[in-house]
Amino acid sequence: MITGVSNKANPATAQAVVIDVTEATFEREVLQRSQQTPVVIDFWAPWCGPCRVLGPTLERLAREAGGTWVLAKINVDENPRLAQMFRVQGIPAVKAVYQGKIVDEFTGALPESQVRTWLKRIVPDRNADLLAMAQALEATNPVEAIARYRLILGQDPNNEAALFHLGRLLALRGDPEGITTLKQVPAGGPFGGRAIAGLAIADLVNAPAEPADGSEGLYRQAAIAVRSGDYATAIEHLLTLVARDRAFRDDGARKALLALFALLGDDHPLVGPARRRLANLLF
Repeated sequence: MITGVSNKANPATAQAVVIDVTEATFEREVLQRSQQTPVVIDFWAPWCGPCRVLGPTLERLAREAGGTWVLAKINVDENPRLAQMFRVQGIPAVKAVYQGKIVDEFTGALPESQVRTWLKRIVPDRNADLLAMAQALEATNPVEAIARYRLILGQDPNNEAALFHLGRLLALRGDPEGITTLKQVPAGGPFGGRAIAGLAIADLVNAPAEPADGSEGLYRQAAIAVRSGDYATAIEHLLTLVARDRAFRDDGARKALLALFALLGDDHPLVGPARRRLANLLF
């Protein structure tokens, strides 16, 4: 049994993220637990002023992390042999244990921003796996991919990759939320340029679905193809329009193609050949 739960934790929680550890429970609650989940040990004492500053910060961050790591509180006065085993010279002393080994540590009451930076080094990024899964689903199940991106953003609202990919999928489907989301992607970040370029897709995906003649009809067919995920057909229609009618919608077909290229990305198999065909038409 866990000998105690921090007074700020919920004692009824089976998977408590803040636990009090003693010499008797150390092997189970730290060494064994660390085989699956990083355990951050906080060596502290009631008389230690800096401990009273750092301790609540660590406890709050542990609860915020939702179980991606566990905070083990060890009172050095009550557990001197553990402090000696870890060669604690001063407190607060914080040590990260993963798979039974110390992977990182620091001493003293660091500011919260520095603690967060330190935690990023020792805690696996669960959103990276979710992001990979979402990207793998895009071609076969875009609705599920959208749901995964929303899940990531629920946990990390500033995740630029999830913002961009959610925005692009929604925008390509003709959902107005897509354009709004693309506008939230930081301009100076790794996806900023593609997000800005992709905003021009709004004119295409918002084209009416009703049949029309001539250039307008071809443009609407391209719009329908994009909204249904048939990008090859959409590209063919737009390239045909570029060749036939550059004046249509103020060079709208070329602008739509460039926006589509930005959202699909250069690694998409359709984009490279289509770019070369577009260049041949223009030059």
